[in-house]
Amino acid sequence: MKFEVKSLSFDKWETDLLVILLEKDLQLPLFENGELQSFVNALTRDFEEKKIKREFFTRWDGKAIKHIVVFHSSLEPSYNSWERTKIFASRALGYGKDYSLKNISFLMNGGDASPYIGKVVEGAVLGSYGFDKYKMEKNEYPAEVRITLIANETTLKADKERCKHYSQVMGVLNECRDLVNEPGSVVYPEVLANLARDLGKTHSMKVTVLDEKSLEKAGYKGLISVGKGSIHPPRLITLEYKPQKKSSIRLALVGKGITFDTGGISLKPSEKMLEMKGDMAGAAAVLYTMKAIAYLKPDVGVIGIIPTAENFPDARAQRPGDIFVAKNGKSVQVDNTDAEGRLVLIDAFARAGELKSTHIVDVATLTGSVVRALGQGVAGIMGNSQVLIDAVIKSGANHGENFWPLPLPEEYKEMLKTPYADINNIGGPNAGAITAGLFLQEFLPENTAWVHLDIAGPFMFDKPWKYYKEGATGFGMKTLVDLCWRFKEYFSN
Repeated sequence: MKFEVKSLSFDKWETDLLVILLEKDLQLPLFENGELQSFVNALTRDFEEKKIKREFFTRWDGKAIKHIVVFHSSLEPSYNSWERTKIFASRALGYGKDYSLKNISFLMNGGDASPYIGKVVEGAVLGSYGFDKYKMEKNEYPAEVRITLIANETTLKADKERCKHYSQVMGVLNECRDLVNEPGSVVYPEVLANLARDLGKTHSMKVTVLDEKSLEKAGYKGLISVGKGSIHPPRLITLEYKPQKKSSIRLALVGKGITFDTGGISLKPSEKMLEMKGDMAGAAAVLYTMKAIAYLKPDVGVIGIIPTAENFPDARAQRPGDIFVAKNGKSVQVDNTDAEGRLVLIDAFARAGELKSTHIVDVATLTGSVVRALGQGVAGIMGNSQVLIDAVIKSGANHGENFWPLPLPEEYKEMLKTPYADINNIGGPNAGAITAGLFLQEFLPENTAWVHLDIAGPFMFDKPWKYYKEGATGFGMKTLVDLCWRFKEYFSN
């Protein structure tokens, strides 16, 4: 798929499919042809009077324009204009694929269109994705498809930059989705370590991988405890990005990397256990955020930390009731071996402290509780810094990734008490997402701003959602990239 941004007069519009996006209160397309303007005006009235309940697709009797598809904001009232643009761009490419139309043009030359150029690219790239690696019949979008964004001459330079930015980041996001969609037999801790090493070599990042012997020697007991039952030993991966100018900010992005989660001795039910290949979605989001920022080069230091293990039940696996001592000296009772993600995250927090991180954002498919509370389309967010929480929420909102704040009430710490250790790894049947956050908070480095993202809901869907096909969404990566890119902007006041 190739993108190009051009400013073209009507007599030079030549395309197999012209895509027109109509927003009630915005001018996205600008028409230079009376016949086309009259056609769209009539359709607009029909849309607004609810006479048309889906996009309007038709052949066009011109030599230069062969087909037209028109979308109106009334078709997707549940979403804001940015998300609608992405949804409609994705659907438009579906028409191109179904009708073998290789030249597709989006008319984005109106006075309000420039900020939406990137959203068209995002919807096109993410909407054309499909994971068909293991299928005989491939569902790939034709590589020779050319997408032209017809832009306004006055914003052409900025529009080209937006197109480049979004096409790079969304291409990386699709790689992230590939990794999460892979079977657990293909992706295990050493695979993530090798991907990180390759990324470091390509983009001149320092990469450190601690193996099981190094973890044991250094006292990273969480990873060792969780990974004991697997033939694939755990790893603690660190990638370090340094900006061109020295920065006092060291933002640690921590991604839970359980490459397959059976629950361990506290075995999960078999129904939908296959989705637990995606229990490393947080790790994938962090790994590919590091790749994206290598292209974008933000002006803050970023450390990607991936604690990765496989949670299996064999004769060596940790048992319910086992106790280990974490790096900060606190003893942890493992009441439930299926609450393993938080055990590896606390090792990553210790690593972040050793690397003198100023801020920590962790992203994890951590609890079913957050899904029951917020549903599948919204992730939970909590932390000890309201400024950082607000920044993450803004970054997510910029890209259609929604986070809902959850509290961390002190009184709920009572649920994590046990007579046998300093803290239990679960807090009972109620407020599971919150008690998980309270558990994590006990292992933070001192004086470190921290935010926890529980993405157990939106990390994967079994049916299409917005502009995503079924499968992994890469949820969280867009938010993390935006946060790195805008970090100083958010913290300038």
